Amino acid sequence: MVEERRTTKRKKKKRKGLKITLIIIGIIILGIVAFAVSVLMDARQTVNNEIHQGIDSIDTEVTKEKVRNQQPLNILLLGVDERKNDSGRSDALVVASINPSNESVQLVSIPRDTRAEIVGHGTTEKINHAYAYGGADMSVNTVENFLDIELDYYVKVNMQGLEELVNAVGGITVDNEIAWTDSGYYKKGYDYELGKIDLNGAQALGYVRMRKQDPEGDFGRTKRQRKVIEAIIQKGASVGSVTKISDVLDVLGSNVETNMKFNDMKNLFLNYRNTRKNISTYMLDGHTQMINGASYVIIPDEEIQKFHDMIEK
Repeated sequence: MVEERRTTKRKKKKRKGLKITLIIIGIIILGIVAFAVSVLMDARQTVNNEIHQGIDSIDTEVTKEKVRNQQPLNILLLGVDERKNDSGRSDALVVASINPSNESVQLVSIPRDTRAEIVGHGTTEKINHAYAYGGADMSVNTVENFLDIELDYYVKVNMQGLEELVNAVGGITVDNEIAWTDSGYYKKGYDYELGKIDLNGAQALGYVRMRKQDPEGDFGRTKRQRKVIEAIIQKGASVGSVTKISDVLDVLGSNVETNMKFNDMKNLFLNYRNTRKNISTYMLDGHTQMINGASYVIIPDEEIQKFHDMIEK
């Protein structure tokens, strides 16, 4: 009888201990869920209240239907050097063509000195002037007309915020194709070595801004811009730290503008998330020509057709 009472007590203690453990685990899980919901709500608020900016040239209802049916999308990425009391110009114009059927992303750069009709301004000049004249709306109209495509979203990033964004994701790694010594874009005398290099925010900004020491000039610079975009996409998609996610949201809220709302981003991620595993890059090829004292890049019709062949394939 005594032994039975002891056994019963031990069983009660075990059940009590198990119950306490389950309660602790439950509290931890609830805490994690509550924290995750908090981050999610912060993200929703940041996107919808600070980042979202609709434009007349893109009908997002048409785009939403494409996303629901997992059709290919074209997104214009604008890297803008925009400072106080300055309308700014687009230093980088990249069309990201996302194709879920073969799970791929094609990043195609448009040289900023490309000669094009500025739709809505009635002039033919350098394509990066479109932003200075009419912001993202005019840039979208001009790129759509120039490439004869339909853009579904645009994302504008202030180049000054690139430094903060790279730092927020914990730095990036790029495969550097030419070695050079910085002349002041990042830090005078700093060596960008050949091969895989790790970059913090300030180094990344210097990496994409250098042009004069690159034998390919602006073509080489846009190539490095695409490398940095790809590196941020890959690193950002793997960010697991909640602290880093919060830091990224803070940077995005201050430096990014897009016609996507939070649900658009969520649906884009859910329906197209595997495409980031297969990213290829290209730059429209042309020749330089002096016109009325200004140097332009002339893109031939065959190159535009090559662009269409790439994104359709």
